[in-house]
Formats: sequence, C-alpha cells, structure tokens
Amino acid sequence: MRKNLLFSAMTIVFSTVLFAQENKTEEPRKPGHYNENKFRQLNEEIMASPNMYRSASGAPGPEYYQQKADYKMNLELDDKNAKLYGSETITYHNNAPDKLEYLWLQLDQNMRAPQSLTPLQESQRISPAYTPDRFAKQYMEEPFQGGFHIDYVKDAKGNAMSYTINQTMMRINLAQPLKPGEKITFSIKWWYNINNYRVDGGRSGYEEFEDGNRLYVIAQFYPRMAVYSDFEGWQNMQFWGRGEFALAFGDYDVNITVPADHIMEATGVLQNRKEVFTAEQVKRWELAEKTFDKPVIIVTQQEAENAEKGFSEKKKTWKFKAQNVRDFGISTSRKFMLDAMAVKLETKTPMAISIYPKESNPLWGEYSTKAVAHTLKTYSHFTFDYPYPKAVSVSAEDQGMEYPMICWNFGRPDKDGKYTDRVKYGMLGVIIHEVGHNFFPMIVNSDERQWTWMDEGLNTFLEFQAEKTFDPNFPLDRGPADKIVPYMKGDQSFIAPIMSNSENIFQFGNNAYGKPATGLNILRETIMGPELFDFAFKTYANRWKFKHPTPEDFFRTMEDASAVDLDWFWRGWFYSTDYVDLGVKEVKQYYVTLEPTEEMKNFAQRRGRFLRDMGPFLYLVDESNKEFNPETKKAFEVGDVQMLNDYLDKNFTKEERNALKSPKYFYEVEFEKLGGMPMPIISEVQFEDGSKELHKFPAQIWRRNNDTAKRVFATDKKITKIQLDPKLETADIDVANNMWPKEELPSKFDELDKK
Repeated sequence: MRKNLLFSAMTIVFSTVLFAQENKTEEPRKPGHYNENKFRQLNEEIMASPNMYRSASGAPGPEYYQQKADYKMNLELDDKNAKLYGSETITYHNNAPDKLEYLWLQLDQNMRAPQSLTPLQESQRISPAYTPDRFAKQYMEEPFQGGFHIDYVKDAKGNAMSYTINQTMMRINLAQPLKPGEKITFSIKWWYNINNYRVDGGRSGYEEFEDGNRLYVIAQFYPRMAVYSDFEGWQNMQFWGRGEFALAFGDYDVNITVPADHIMEATGVLQNRKEVFTAEQVKRWELAEKTFDKPVIIVTQQEAENAEKGFSEKKKTWKFKAQNVRDFGISTSRKFMLDAMAVKLETKTPMAISIYPKESNPLWGEYSTKAVAHTLKTYSHFTFDYPYPKAVSVSAEDQGMEYPMICWNFGRPDKDGKYTDRVKYGMLGVIIHEVGHNFFPMIVNSDERQWTWMDEGLNTFLEFQAEKTFDPNFPLDRGPADKIVPYMKGDQSFIAPIMSNSENIFQFGNNAYGKPATGLNILRETIMGPELFDFAFKTYANRWKFKHPTPEDFFRTMEDASAVDLDWFWRGWFYSTDYVDLGVKEVKQYYVTLEPTEEMKNFAQRRGRFLRDMGPFLYLVDESNKEFNPETKKAFEVGDVQMLNDYLDKNFTKEERNALKSPKYFYEVEFEKLGGMPMPIISEVQFEDGSKELHKFPAQIWRRNNDTAKRVFATDKKITKIQLDPKLETADIDVANNMWPKEELPSKFDELDKK
C-alpha cells in the first residue's frame, strides 16, 4: 500500500530544523580555508596525475613502457681467499620514448668499500661498556676491504668506454645517445672480496664454520642496470644499506665455477644437472619432480658430511638460465644437502627446494620445503599462479633476504638437534616471508629504494595469510590489528608516515612491515570485506606482474576494482601518523510523550503556522530534561499511542503491521573520534537479558563532523552495555573509553607495553 510520505517528510523537517536551531551559536564569520576534510580526494593534492603511461584506473596506460637488461656472465669463486671474479656482457634495450645520453648501473658492493659514506651517515656516541671483540672492531681494527674493483668497461667492439663512479652508482658515458627502440651491448670485468656477513654485516657474503668450511650466499655481486622509468627517470639513489633495490627485468645466462665438491642453487634453471650431480642424485631429482606430498632428499646428509671433509682442489661449473627476472642470487657450499618436491598449482607445477647444512637438521628437513610449497600455494591463491620453475630456501644463519627464485633464511636447532617453538616458528616465518617476496617485488616489481612498504608491507600481509593456514597455533606478530597498537600510540617524534623513503623511517619494522600489513588486514576484514578486497588485490597483482607499479597504481586499482572510496584511508594510514581512538562519549535515553516541552512549544510558536498545522506530534524527550519525569504518566509506550495506531491502521495491512518493530526503548549514542584517523564504528550492544547485537557504521559517518557522531538505537529491550571494537579489529589505541557505562577493561595492550 502507498504510505503517507508527507507525515514522515514533515517529521524529518521538524527534527532537522530543531536540531539546527538547538546547536546554533553566534560566531564571527570564519575566513576562507583549504579543504581539510578527512574524506577529500587524494587527487586534489597528493597523487600524481594520470597520464598515457599510468591510467586513472590504476592500470598501465596505453603508452606504458619499461626497459630490458639481459646479462651473460662468467663467475668464479675463490673459496680459499673468499673472492669472487666475474665478467658480464649486458645488452640494454631502450624502450622509452626518450634519448639516453648515459646509462646508470648499481655497484652495491661499494657500500662496503673503505671510502664508503655509509658508516659516516649515522650519529655516534660513546657506549659505557664494550665486549673486547666489539671494542677492537670499533677502535682498533682496519675496516673490511670491500667494494668492486672494475678492471674494464668495453663496448661491443672491445673499445674502452668512459665511465664515472659515484659511491654505489656508475655512469657509463655514451659516445652517442641511445635512441628510442635501440639497444646497446657492453662488457664489464670486476672482482671483489666477499664479506663474512656475521662479522662485517650485509645481506650477502659467507658464513664460516668451525671446521673452516664456508656457506656462501652471493647477491649484489655484479654491476647491474638501474631502472629508467616514466615516473622517476633514472632511479640512481645511492645504496646506503637499508633501502633495497629498483631493477629492470631481463634474461640471464650465468656460468659459475666453484670447487668440485660444492652443491649449488641459484636463480634460473640448471642446464647441466648430469654434469654436477651424481647419477643417483639425478634419479632422486626426477622422482622429486613427480612427488607432491613430501620432500625427496636429493643430496643426503651423509653425502654432505663426506664432502665437507675434503676441500677439493678440482673445479666444477654450474650453468643456469633465467628468463624475465629482475636479479640473480647464488648459494653454494660443500656442506649442503638438498631436498625438493613438486607443487601443484592450477596452471603451473613449480619445484619447492631447500638446501641446508647438517647443522640445520632435523628442523629444516622436516619443515623448510613444506613451508616453501605452502607459501607458493597461498600467495598464488591471492595473486596469480607462481610463474617461475622453482623456489629455493637456503639455510643461512642471521640472514633473511630474497632474490628471484632463491632466498636465505635464519633458524637452526641447538647442537644436539633440539629446538624451541620460538626457533621453529621464527624459521617458518622468515621462510614464508622471503619466499613470498618472489611475488612482491620480484614479479610485481615495485621500487624498493623509494617505497619499502610496497614490497615489505604487501608481502607481510600475505605472510600473515599463509601463517594462519600453515598452522592454527602459529604465533602471529604482524597483521592482527591489536599487534600494531603499541607502535601507533608511541611517541610521535619517532614515528614517520608509511609514505616515507626507507632511509628516513623510524622503527623500520613497524613502519614498513607491520603497519602496512595491518592496514591491509583492516581493509580486508573490517572496511571492504574479503570478497571485494581479494578481487581488487588480485586485480592489482595481475595488472602489474612483470611491471613497475607505484603507490598510486595500487591505491587506484584497489578502488577501481571494488567501488569503495578509500582515499580517506590512504591519507590517514599511509600519508600521516594519525592513529585510531574512538570512544563512547555519551548515551541518553529518550521517552515518548505527547506533551511538548516549553522549548518545543517556543520553537513551534516561532516557526508559526507551518509547524503548528502539521500536528499532532509524538515527542521524544531525553532523560535529563528538567521538565520531564519519566515516572509520571507523561511517558508512553509506542503501542499505547492512539494517534500512532490510527496512522498504522490506515497505512499498513495486517500482515505489514505484524512485521513492524515495536521499540520500547530509545537511546541517542554519541561517539567521539579522539584520534585523527577515521575508522568504521563497530558497536556491540548488550541487553539486560544478556543478548547482544553488533552494529557497524561506515567510516563516512565522520565526513561532516570530524569529532563526534550520533546514532539512535530503538530497541524492544533495555540496553545495559555498549562496547566499541569488541574484537580489537581497528587498532584503537585506547580501549578504556570504548565502554558505556564506564568500567575498567582488561587491556592486552598494557601487557604488550610491558613486554
């Protein structure tokens, strides 16, 4: 039936006008101001304008391009003297619409050169106490003699090329500009001393054991092309040690000569397996390629123990080829055993592989390769099927670093083979995280030198998803909203926005890993919902796999694929250090009456005939009104108001009447936003019979009033308690104000602070 809409409309008019009149104050006219609304669009001030290279939707534009760098390398490891010798031929393809007058290459090993500025960039102070080894290293020992020694740079004809080295960057000065669509081939020969990373630090190097054997994890070992892009030009920011890498995709053909008793894994597909493995080991590998339920041991512990006693003087060359990768990593040692298993994805069947010394067993043999396989399955579910032929986990103590198809990970048992849950889950966490980096940034190839969170944060979010499903007892330290609270409520002097360069970040782990991962989890679980979030996230991953995305591309794609306006979230969570602090400010109970208060009468009289002729009205008066005593007969239950029943009889059928609510209690709840960060209001309402209801209001409730918001609850049962964010899913830094009536809440955050 057609309802009496005029009555409802006039009631709304009356309520709105009365509210405005009640809250009107005489203030001087305010001057003009900039739009400071938390929900203003990012395009107004922050985001780069869309263009032909990057569209407004967040997808690559019709003129998107990226450069390509192909490498052919011959390397030799001097195991006795810990040196690496190499020569490479680079073919660089200029796909940009620009002429390039010079080329920039990264020389990351120069961070460890004696003349490096890296040790000089931090403030120092005297420590009150030193261990003897630390004192000697600080004040007595000569620094490690690291850094590249460049023997030559030659063009395709063998002529010397002009170059300039500026710390960790090398500029090759071209005789003639490299035009769009052209390519150039040139060669470089170099060597450097490999660092003992447990002594001198670093993301790569070697670990030395008591018997004199070394376990090498080799990376940043060759002069490699910097990225030239539409949004940055040359990314030639110096490598100071923290900010990682921006690299071009290309094809690699790499030969690595090592002692003949070494076992090796590296980026790419091994080309000469039958030359470097025994016939029995080749058979085991072929079995592993068909085994999906558990790892097959390819190189046994006994074989590894026999090899580590020999120190062979003979040499062996391992040959690897890789297509469409952005970097290359190598790990080699005579101490290695190796196991592997196949992983069944929807469209691919990659190999999950682990290499580790006997010191890592039984922990690694039991868990490492299984964790690799689980990671590939989980990440593929959220993004795309893992496209590379393998993923390798290397046991390297005190390490956690990633490269295409290979990564090094810490975590070993005691000498007697025993290990705690902390060691076990620590190892599993770092394996999942570093293997996961194959997706971000090895395939979705963001600029780590500029935006650490684009790989670390996204990867930590997916690590959280993988850990939850690997083991229900997995201790989750990054991802759940409550875990980031101690950081968010910390001293603002030592907190930087996520959108900060990696060299300028305070509390690196919280800023670049924890907070972005938590933000994505809040988006998925609280703001967008899993279905919308997962579709948008997968859209981003597929749009930008094997390409170079920027933060804007991520932000825009998440909105484009979900129809959820998230500019307020990006601004608050990523561009500022605003924190979440919502509270229940006040709760007022209202009563139904047919008699207006003097205030209502005066207002109606002022408004004249317009309002008087609309009556009669049902009035809602709050419990604090001095003119109204709810215990007198002035208060009515809804069912006892005759004029309301007359209206309902006239406008609703009997069936429709039966479906209507019959509220007995009316509450106006005022919420307050004490922190700068908007967030949905999640309120759990408890009634006197013990039952509960959950009410959720979107973040947009704050769009017109940044400080307070009100909602009306009309219920058939009396409310006895209201609690905000009962499951701690919004990273609210102060839960003490989340409750009405006020009461002391057990705060897990206080316990976290103590820890």
